[in-house]
Parts: sequence; structure tokens; C-alpha cells
Amino acid sequence: MALIILDRDGVINEDSDDYIKSPEEWHAIPGSLEAISTLSHNGYQVIIATNQSGIGRKLFTMDDLNAIHLKMKSHLAQYGGVIDAIFFCPHTPRDDCNCRKPKPGLYNDISQRLRIALNKVYCIGDKMTDVKAIQSAGGKPVLVRTGKGQSEIDQGLVPEGIPVYDNLASFVNEKIIFNK
Repeated sequence: MALIILDRDGVINEDSDDYIKSPEEWHAIPGSLEAISTLSHNGYQVIIATNQSGIGRKLFTMDDLNAIHLKMKSHLAQYGGVIDAIFFCPHTPRDDCNCRKPKPGLYNDISQRLRIALNKVYCIGDKMTDVKAIQSAGGKPVLVRTGKGQSEIDQGLVPEGIPVYDNLASFVNEKIIFNK
């Protein structure tokens, strides 16, 4: 099974320090939906693993989150792409759960449910919390400069050896299209 795991905010859509709380606040990063479509058309299952602590903070509801994801999926469908599953953590940092990145719980859950080791699975994020969670779960981390990525790089938080791409589209164009 060809599988790729993506963070949502900052990788697929624009991020916000105030959280994405409604469909109206959700805006795709240019090229991200086309990149996901390319993944879908090349036989990849696309999974999202995302922290959504706005639920735990009572900034938005599960219905709001579902409406955001419906908008994302409907916009993606215009390009012929598919998101096969969305795994999310609704907890706040105070909850100290295992599913909130940088802990590996979301990725471990994906691995167990799909019965697949993540050692050959690219996992794309825009923060070191994504990278740490992916590494702990045995996946192949990739950082993008979109979202918080460039800021993390500028702060010197990204260790050597972590592949960095401008955005999801540049990763897909280099790693998926040209490495067939």
C-alpha cells in the first residue's frame, strides 16, 4: 500500500494563530490540492494527522470541524483528489494525551488501524512537533516551509538531516513524480 500522511494546517491550508474555526476561515495553500490530487492519481492513500485543540479549548465544535473537512474535501474533489482518512487530536496541551503531537499516538493509531509499518511512509508537517511525532512512530519526516515551517527553520529548530521543501507541491513534484 502506498501511503502518505499529511498535517493539515500549514501543509494543506493556511494556518492561523487564532485557529481555523469555520469553513469560511479555511483556505487552501496554493498548489496543495493539486498535489494531493497527484498523490491520489499515483496510487497513494492520503491520510491527515492533525492536532485540533480548538475543540478542547471550546473555540469550535465537532460539527464545525466536520464542516471544515467537508469544504476541504469538496474543493479537493474538483481536482480529482481524495483524502482517505482524517485522524485528529481534540485535546489541549494540558490534557497530556498520547495523541497530541509531538507524541506519536496519532501515527501509531494510523499504523495499527491500517496494519502498516511507517518506516517507508513519508509524513509531511510544518512544525517540529510534527517531525518529532513522526520520528517517534518510525515514519519518514518531511518539513515544508509553509505554515510555521520557515519560522521553525529561522529559529534554528530544525536539525540537519530533515528534508525541507518549499511546500507540499514541491515535495510531490520532486519525490513522487520524478522518482517513479
